[in-house]
Amino acid sequence: MTSGRPAVPPTIADVARAASVSKTTASDALRGHGRVSGPTRRAVLDAAARLGYAPNRSARSLRTSVTETIALHIPEFLTSAEYYMSFVFGVAEQAARAGLNVTLLSSGHLPYRRGAVPQVDGLVLCDPFAEDPVVEQLMSSGLPVVTAERYVGDRQPTGVIWSDHDASMTELLDHLHASGARRPAFIASDTTGDWALTLQRSHSRWCAERGLPELVSKVPFGSTPDVLQGAVRKLLTEAPETDAIVCAADGAAAAILPELRASGRQVGDDLLLASCVDSSAMRTAEPPITAVDLRPRTMGAECARLLCEILSGETPKGTVRTLPVDLRVRASTKT
Repeated sequence: MTSGRPAVPPTIADVARAASVSKTTASDALRGHGRVSGPTRRAVLDAAARLGYAPNRSARSLRTSVTETIALHIPEFLTSAEYYMSFVFGVAEQAARAGLNVTLLSSGHLPYRRGAVPQVDGLVLCDPFAEDPVVEQLMSSGLPVVTAERYVGDRQPTGVIWSDHDASMTELLDHLHASGARRPAFIASDTTGDWALTLQRSHSRWCAERGLPELVSKVPFGSTPDVLQGAVRKLLTEAPETDAIVCAADGAAAAILPELRASGRQVGDDLLLASCVDSSAMRTAEPPITAVDLRPRTMGAECARLLCEILSGETPKGTVRTLPVDLRVRASTKT
């Protein structure tokens, strides 16, 4: 029989006791500040999760300049892509484990006056473009910044999580070559992020090393199916010997399937098709499309994890970590 009284919410003292640390250490670990070792911080976070501890953010923000919030920036025209939505979930989940809020920043327009600094503890920038004025402003804010992929602008981020896209593109093209392709074309993105530029350089180098023609069509990132299909129609008209197509953008390979069928091509037979970004559209297409699994949810989580470690002093500034990616071979490239 219960007394009917509401359960008393756990306190920071309860968390400290459960983790066998002092209240100060527990507080520092939950805030992501101070010099707290990795094992200790994880013990405190696990204890807080077990107890259901929720910090009083309003009271804490009055006592300290720490906001317990990090900002996530994604270029506005990319937010419909599956990769970026998965990335957001990864950041949000990892931040929640650290007791941090996440606010989303957009590049649709400058959200802050020139020189203003967002009221957050740190920033995660997803695939930042050097020509984006919001990215430039955030990189110059003086706040700790972790980027997903390298930043090709003048300023250096505080930390980086990146994947070896040169190696993944080379592996993909080698697979197509082993499957019989001798005229692989690339539907590239016209953006200037590190990912897009690396893929273009890798395709160019790979073709040059084998004495093959460099067949490339650049389209705006986020192009509609009509634009993508038009690019493929033009490509096949100008280079009918094309026997494989690699699409850079998330979802693009599935979007061009109707045009390939209309041209009389049999995907997986006389034309191989692959994507540089895996997604549900690649897995459910007919035939299923070979793609590079970039592990976006893990990428987002690792960016948030690195930012928290830098904020806490656990990891030095300038840390760069590599996230492995995997080639998923499917029926679209099996001849």
